[in-house]
Amino acid sequence: MVEKSYASLKIENIVASGVIADAINLEEVSQKIENCELNTKRFPGAVFRIENPKMASLIFSSGKIVLTGLRNRDDLQKGLNIVVQALKESGMDTYDVPQVKITNIVCSYDIGKYINLNKVVMTLNLENIEYEPEQFPGLVYRLDDPKIVALLFSSGKIILTGGKNMEDIRRGLDVLEDRLEHIM
Repeated sequence: MVEKSYASLKIENIVASGVIADAINLEEVSQKIENCELNTKRFPGAVFRIENPKMASLIFSSGKIVLTGLRNRDDLQKGLNIVVQALKESGMDTYDVPQVKITNIVCSYDIGKYINLNKVVMTLNLENIEYEPEQFPGLVYRLDDPKIVALLFSSGKIILTGGKNMEDIRRGLDVLEDRLEHIM
């Protein structure tokens, strides 16, 4: 079997979530941590932005956290460490080992050729497809295994989302390209 090239596959965003404490006093945290904003009229959590690695963390009073904006897995641990350290320095009790894991990876990919979206709709399983060009120029295609959602554009650009690891994303891309190969 020929080794497949994923040269144009690029991580656009990694989202991770989990629990880092039993409870967090958001008022206190937002006053003590620089770049941490709290506006409960607009959002029920504090938003803590970090420049290096570039990410935003959404911190909730329940002790839950969502990290977003990351571009690689290594930055996840680095960013999480910065958030936990800042919380500890502001007087919060956090878990020694935060329970945070990747919940979604968003990638872009260029298949390198035009995709006839109307032909895709006519050929593939309609239950897994949403396509309303008047509303949105892309075709939404839901794969069952792996559980990946692909946005296909006629330009050949594809956005893949829903993967929890790069293996799932690559497997989803393989399934997608295999199905599209018969159409294009």
